[in-house]
Amino acid sequence: MPERITVSAPGRLCLFGEHQDFLGLSVIACAVDVDIKISGTPRNDTRFVIDMPDINSRDEFDTAGEVPYRERRDYIRSATNVVNRNGLALDRGYDCEIHGTIPINAGASSSSALTVAWISFLHATQTGKLPEDREVIARLAHLAEVVEFGEPGGMMDHYTSALGGLLYIDCRIPITADPLPAQLDGFVLGDSLQPKDTTGTLAASRGAVEAGLRVLTSRIRNFSFRTASLDEVEPYLREMSEDSRKRIVANFHNRDLCQQGRQLLSQPEVDDAELGRLLLEHHKHLRDGIGVSTPKLDRLIDASMEAGAVGGKVNGSGGGGCMFAYAPGRQQEVKEAIDAAGGRGIIVSIRQGAALAEGEAEEGHVP
Repeated sequence: MPERITVSAPGRLCLFGEHQDFLGLSVIACAVDVDIKISGTPRNDTRFVIDMPDINSRDEFDTAGEVPYRERRDYIRSATNVVNRNGLALDRGYDCEIHGTIPINAGASSSSALTVAWISFLHATQTGKLPEDREVIARLAHLAEVVEFGEPGGMMDHYTSALGGLLYIDCRIPITADPLPAQLDGFVLGDSLQPKDTTGTLAASRGAVEAGLRVLTSRIRNFSFRTASLDEVEPYLREMSEDSRKRIVANFHNRDLCQQGRQLLSQPEVDDAELGRLLLEHHKHLRDGIGVSTPKLDRLIDASMEAGAVGGKVNGSGGGGCMFAYAPGRQQEVKEAIDAAGGRGIIVSIRQGAALAEGEAEEGHVP
């Protein structure tokens, strides 16, 4: 076993499909080069001592048994428990340090990347490598972050961070994730610097949509959100609350936009203007139908467009946090415009998924 192990897991942009993964629909997302990085050296016992200087925090626990939680969403400890329950014997502890460049609690998948990175690190410390099938990491990370605490989220973030690249993810069980060949460059992530309530926003969205779905399933035989048309459900929309009705309609539009995006991104060369148009259309439905944009996020998108972006949208569950702009050849100008509008612009590129640091990856394996 190496004396020092370093693992990283990326954040993500969601191009299409926000608020749809938990409905078993499809999303298009990409991993980008902001990440969580974990480094550690082995100990002579089974204790993990973890320093997190970015957030002025520290944790220490023994893996001889189930690790108790100090608070809700204690992701490092929950990921440790999930890995233990799923057959990875943690018989050696490590002194660890965690650093991150992903905006925290901002919709760029910082918590999922942390969970993916920690599970990857645990695998590397005990086996010297990551699982050949990166979907193993994604599934364990979802158990640790979402299922363990009864949260409302889906699996998009975990699959994107674990597998990397540009992905079309069909969230119907069993989930499938297929790489898309489009060669994209020109993304600028914009942090609004407004905190967000991810789980609260997702719970409100899911609750309103599921209330609407109960109406549709009671009125339309064999109703399926995957195949039904908006025209087919229109007669029953009046039976829903206004909130459910708006979200149901928006989700139909966003479902179809995801499929248009898939077709567009299924070729290496992309029509940038068309991609930008689809992103803006998606943002409109997230703003007006799902209700998850904010005035500041809208201002950052407007500023990006004025600086030369061809499109952009809220990134993640919304209610604060981040947006991103697509601005091929104008990344620096758009970053500066986001900064000037009161946000923090970060130029990002698509990257691989969870990986051991260069020189530590198993020979012959490309993550």
